[in-house]
Order: sequence, then C-alpha cells, then structure tokens
Amino acid sequence: MGSTTTKPKSKTVAARTVIHRRRPGAASAGSSGAGVVKFCVQGSSPASTVAQFTPARLVEVLQVGLPFQELEDLQTRLAVPVEKLAPMLGISKATFHRRRGDAGKLPPAVSDRVVRYARLLGQALKVFEDIESAKQWLNAPQLGLGGAIPLEYAKTEMGAREVENLLGRIEYGVYS
Repeated sequence: MGSTTTKPKSKTVAARTVIHRRRPGAASAGSSGAGVVKFCVQGSSPASTVAQFTPARLVEVLQVGLPFQELEDLQTRLAVPVEKLAPMLGISKATFHRRRGDAGKLPPAVSDRVVRYARLLGQALKVFEDIESAKQWLNAPQLGLGGAIPLEYAKTEMGAREVENLLGRIEYGVYS
C-alpha cells in the first residue's frame, strides 16, 4: 500500500477574507434603532416601515443603544415633564437637557427602560383605545396597584410586569 503524505503549509499563506452575511431583516451592530418607540406604542402594520422590529432585532438594537431622539419621542408621546421622566429612566435632568438633539446613543440600560415605557403606553393605548385616556390612566393612582401610579410603579421590570398584568385584567373585564 502506498502512503500519502501531506504537504506542509507554507508560512506565507495568504490571509483569508471572511465575509459575514446578515440574515434578511437582521440588524447589524450599527443599526440606528430609529422608530422603536413608535413601533412599541403603535404596533406594526403591513404598510409600516417599523414592522421590521422583531424581538431579535430589538435585542440587538438595545444592546447597541437607541438614538437619543427615541427618548425625546417617548417624552413627547407620554406628555410627561422631563423632571418626572428622567429619574424613571435612570438619567439626570441635566444629562437629558445637555444631550437634547444629540445624535449619540443612549446606554443599553436606559434604552431598555425607554422601550419598557413605550410598551406600557402601547398596551394602555390598546386597552383604552385613545391616547389621552391611556396617558391619563398611566399617570393616575390605580387601586389594582395598591394606589401606585403605573408609570412610577414601572421603574423596575417587576413593577412593569404588574402594570402589564393589570392592563390585561382590565382588557378582559376582570375586576381589579
């Protein structure tokens, strides 16, 4: 039987170029995340350009950080003063004012909180079918939360889940 020998690799092997291909609809690390608040509040429709925010894409965008403009969009939609919103998001009022109009990114933790509040506004809008009623409910003490104000109660993920649960009970007519 003949033996086969392998030729030793040359030390001058040309460097290989690795091409990473994205899945269709997947976000790159540099995705802007613009429109996330609108998506969370209004949801997606077939004609919507923000229908591309799948859960996987949202996670990628949040890990990079949302554009500061998304925080401003949330503040406008909630109609909450900066003095109240900034502490709920874990940033100072001075930082909010200094970065207003900034093209930079929010830290991932703040981005996550922005999406948390946008989701709550979206769910309240779905339940009450009117943006003004949804905002009013989110800013008023609720018996189902022991008299707490939903936006303040949602400072933590556990609190936000309780607000979501209460909205679900209201939607299905369960007394709370």
